[in-house]
Amino acid sequence: MPDLSINFCGVRSPNPFWLASGPPTNTGYQVMKAFDAGWGGAVWKTIGEPIINTASRYGSIDYKNERMIGLNNIELISDRPMETNFREISEVKKRFPQNTVIASLMVESKRETWHEIVRRAQDSGADLLELNFGCPHGMSERGMGAAVGQVPEYTTLITGWVKEVATIPVIVKLTPNVTDVAHMAWAARQGAADAVSLVNTFNSIVGVDLDTLAPRPSVGGYGSHGGYCGPSVKPIALHMVSSVAKHPKVGIPISGIGGAGNWRDAVEFMLLGATSVQVCTAAMHYGFRIVEDMIDGLAQYLDEKRLNSAMDLVGRSAERIRDWGDLDLNYKIVARIDPELCIGCNLCYIACEDGAHQCITAAERPRGDLRDGEIAKHVPRILEDECVGCNLCALVCPVPGCITMQQIDTGRPNMSWRELQEARGRSPQCNVEDLLTKGTAAGD
Repeated sequence: MPDLSINFCGVRSPNPFWLASGPPTNTGYQVMKAFDAGWGGAVWKTIGEPIINTASRYGSIDYKNERMIGLNNIELISDRPMETNFREISEVKKRFPQNTVIASLMVESKRETWHEIVRRAQDSGADLLELNFGCPHGMSERGMGAAVGQVPEYTTLITGWVKEVATIPVIVKLTPNVTDVAHMAWAARQGAADAVSLVNTFNSIVGVDLDTLAPRPSVGGYGSHGGYCGPSVKPIALHMVSSVAKHPKVGIPISGIGGAGNWRDAVEFMLLGATSVQVCTAAMHYGFRIVEDMIDGLAQYLDEKRLNSAMDLVGRSAERIRDWGDLDLNYKIVARIDPELCIGCNLCYIACEDGAHQCITAAERPRGDLRDGEIAKHVPRILEDECVGCNLCALVCPVPGCITMQQIDTGRPNMSWRELQEARGRSPQCNVEDLLTKGTAAGD
């Protein structure tokens, strides 16, 4: 069996699957139960001066038969005393010395206050610290959470305060509610952060009840902006993780967060640069035992790819994320429809005709074809010369494998938009089509 353990800032974890700071890591009981189930690490629900929460804290987005594709919360940090949280961290570490416990911290922006809580967290036996600079609601209005993480100077300053007394690695948790998350990672790095985690939740209002007119979740008929997470945010989180991984000046480990719920999601985060992957919404939805499938799936995937270690995945696809201007303009694919699999639903035709590039025709089935009974249905046909290879028909087709996208050899050399601009500069007398056909040598 391949080695699933990871090395995160010198701290070993049995596997890359960590519970994110949130309701599933609110107590020692929950974290110990999670470790019994197989989770490699847990980021404790953020510890600070205890707060008072409201009732009615969560709202969700459902899509057709899928529940909770997105989860919004207005819950704040831990409402339990600091001494209780730190005592339970000590108990967890004594029982599970091989598992990774990360203390998530958030206090007011005073040097001595940060020094005190860092020392207490270290004394509890936590393996790592995570500075919560990302929470977008409730605490940010008090000058904490995202109020720090949205200002690079504050991020650098407070990280520096923590590093003055920290004896264990420090992770800075980044907010996605900024223009450039990679710049914020660089700010954390300038404060001597040992790692970053991203992303925290997105500022959001999840919806409005059309009968009561109250926003959801409703607190006595009123609501507030909250933090949005869950499967629907994963594509945005993947982009942000890759942007930090590729930033030339950051260069520190990444813990990926944002919609991961199975081993495939986790592998995607790792391929784009994350060493560990934090999970919250999926554990809230399905419970801690989802990690069993995650462990089995990751082990099997590594076997299939003939990789010996989960660490071999980290950043393996990061180089494949490029600026649009560096993609090959002469790469061409077209759609092909398997007539034996086609059920004649014509979703591809409608999508292409109304929503894309009008590259599919629909004609009646040949006379004598009885697949549709007495009611003749139209069958789609790709106009390959017109097909721009956008993928939409394959995306809407309900039959797996019926529409495939196949590469066409155009005989043209690779040429990116950036190379095309350079060629136009060298040969302004040539038109674009000639340059694309002949390559960078055209006009030279």
